Amino acid sequence: MPDSDDARTARSATGGPPDRKRTGAGRPPDGLHADPDDRLGGGRAVSADPPRTSRAGSDGPGGAAAGSPGGLPPGATSAGDPADLVRRVGYLRTLALAGLVGVPVSLAAFGFLALLHAAEHRIWRDLPQALTGSDTPPWWWPLPLLALAGLGVGAVVRWAPGHGGHVPVDGMGGPPPSGAELPWVLVAALVSLPLGAVLGPEAPLIAGGGGLALLIAHLAGAEPGSRKSMIVAGSGAAAAVAAIFGSPVVAAVLLIEMVQLSGAALAIVVVPCLLAAGIGAIVFTGLGVWSGLPIGSLTLPIPPTDFRPDFPDLLWAVPLAVLTAAGIRVVRLIARKVVPWVAARPLGGTFAAALGVGACAAAYALVTGRSPAEAALSGQQLLAALAADPAAWPELPLLALLIFKSAGYALSLAALRGGPIFPAVSLGGVFGVLAGPLPGLGAIPAMAAGMAAASVAIMSLPVSAVVLVVLLMGPLGFRTTPIVLIAVVVAYVTEQILERGLSPRRDLQP
Repeated sequence: MPDSDDARTARSATGGPPDRKRTGAGRPPDGLHADPDDRLGGGRAVSADPPRTSRAGSDGPGGAAAGSPGGLPPGATSAGDPADLVRRVGYLRTLALAGLVGVPVSLAAFGFLALLHAAEHRIWRDLPQALTGSDTPPWWWPLPLLALAGLGVGAVVRWAPGHGGHVPVDGMGGPPPSGAELPWVLVAALVSLPLGAVLGPEAPLIAGGGGLALLIAHLAGAEPGSRKSMIVAGSGAAAAVAAIFGSPVVAAVLLIEMVQLSGAALAIVVVPCLLAAGIGAIVFTGLGVWSGLPIGSLTLPIPPTDFRPDFPDLLWAVPLAVLTAAGIRVVRLIARKVVPWVAARPLGGTFAAALGVGACAAAYALVTGRSPAEAALSGQQLLAALAADPAAWPELPLLALLIFKSAGYALSLAALRGGPIFPAVSLGGVFGVLAGPLPGLGAIPAMAAGMAAASVAIMSLPVSAVVLVVLLMGPLGFRTTPIVLIAVVVAYVTEQILERGLSPRRDLQP
């Protein structure tokens, strides 16, 4: 990808300190920062970058600027108080506009997800059945599909405005796409995901929600580049997150952890996003006599059980979390090694990497005799199958799945277009089921630990990882919470140490 796009992505990153090589999946869209100097009227163009008020080298692990709460300059006057913005007419207008974008963004997100689901079902079930008479695709099925995906995405990356969005290994954040870039972000995702890319829909949906909201803001008179347009774009991204995870509460937790602000400054930024996500959720919850549009649940179909955590479950969560975090890091390192090679030859490199993803899925099918779809795609259906009957999965298919899907995931992160979260969660679930027979352990606590560790390793957002996995565990979410929390903390610390090294300092000063 050209340097200009890399620079733009780097400028938008707020999930870590400026010198951090990995930008992380938890980066907020540009503009999700309170700027007390901006009157939010949309008439003054401002930089999308947050004000840096800390002294050099004082950023903490989360990348938030040190200094007064909310990142305000020390000694800021009451005129610069973020809470003062709430009383301004400009902010109230921005809040109203943010609420209005929730419904169209949620409808668009629903349509996008429905289209992906229908295309995936048609390509991986209906077509093989029509051609071969079997519901299971033949072993070679992923090869032509991923070759086609590589050509399509490579062409978008090479010639389309915006290059089809950011590279997935860089996370989910980035500036909202412009009107010219937005269609190609969606095209690249529609070419990648149903054809077998080991990626999820979250990143293109967030980009699409932010881009659509940005278009609405501009139509409503907000000047391009103004803080008003950026906040509305962030609200659209929030509505899209709520559609993906089926809950505006999950969107709220993600945003609060991503924004890296506190107090009144946090409220200024998050309140419009909460409003957009809440109003947009009406599309799915229904209103009055209208029952709303059907949306899939993330809750895994775990059979009813009287599971309660035991002491060995808590002990095993520690090594499982360390190994899972290390495994996700290896996947990211491989992806980062491949990225420059693909960027130097967008069309040929993307085609070769996508064909490699197909080869991984085909090799898995040849080794195990199972469907190649299990080693391709986002892994959401795979995770449901694992949770429904973990005992039906022998060790060899699980081990092969862990190897081949991880390899396909790394290549997909480097070359195709989509989100990084769901494949990581599914790999954590696979590792958990594989580790389930360990003495004193079981499939349920092992899956919870594996998914929790993989989630925080790829997102670097501990609270969001906890909420996501507890939601996935459904009725068992409360009982598995101790395991999830231990796994998240251990994996998060492991990931940070592996990323930056262990510091010999003993004090707690930033």
